Amino acid sequence: MKELFDEVSFRCSKIVTQNYSTSFSMGIKLFDKSIRDSIYSIYGFVRFADEIVDTFHEYDKATLFSNFEEDYYRAYNQGISLNPILNSFQITVRKYNIDDELIQAFLQSMHSDLSKKEFNDEEIKAYIYGSADVVGLMCLKVFVNGDEQRYQALKPAAMRLGSAFQKVNFLRDINDDINELHRIYFPILRDNELTENIKKKIINDINEDFRVALEGIKKLPDNSKKGVYAAYLYYTKLTAKIESTPVEKLFNERIRIPNRVKIWSLGSIYIAKKFSLT
Repeated sequence: MKELFDEVSFRCSKIVTQNYSTSFSMGIKLFDKSIRDSIYSIYGFVRFADEIVDTFHEYDKATLFSNFEEDYYRAYNQGISLNPILNSFQITVRKYNIDDELIQAFLQSMHSDLSKKEFNDEEIKAYIYGSADVVGLMCLKVFVNGDEQRYQALKPAAMRLGSAFQKVNFLRDINDDINELHRIYFPILRDNELTENIKKKIINDINEDFRVALEGIKKLPDNSKKGVYAAYLYYTKLTAKIESTPVEKLFNERIRIPNRVKIWSLGSIYIAKKFSLT
């Protein structure tokens, strides 16, 4: 029974999401039930790709990633994969007509992580587009459920939100990126050390992305608005915490938001909704 296998596949994507990201899992709970499985499937796909390039150091990552990419396209062309993560993702791609250009851009950015260690301004824009912006656009395809006019209208804000999230991740993970993975994602750091002034410039850029993104969040369909707003709240709190953290500390520990604060953020959304504040 293909239906049962598909159900199991989506459950596997949900398990991946829950185990790799408590904050993302909590946000998905605010989405309408009709789209949750599809969002889990997108996260599972991008999470596995990211794991290959970032953590499987004792294996041949280039071969693993090449196989992963080939297996996805085989799954898409055949309409099935015995890899449940790829099976659930290809179902979502087909159901919501997710453009292959988005998937190709994502895979290209992951390829960059296998070999590239420094980025110039144009290269980092392309990398952020592929590693973050397009993930938001895949989700947006699900949110608007085929409404191409609405998709195009919300696309710029969705990209800015994805960019903001990725830049925050870069700052949060800067110690691991530079000292373990030997990657420099901020072009300004190729010739300069991270200082408080440089960090401030980066955060100002992130906050401008958030400002533009929030206008788009307000226009999202009801099936997804609260969930995306929860992610926005989480990342703005993380940004504020990074801003208040001395640069030296960023290189000694990974900045986190406690689960109790995440839960408070979700609760505040319900309260704001009840009293028509969002």
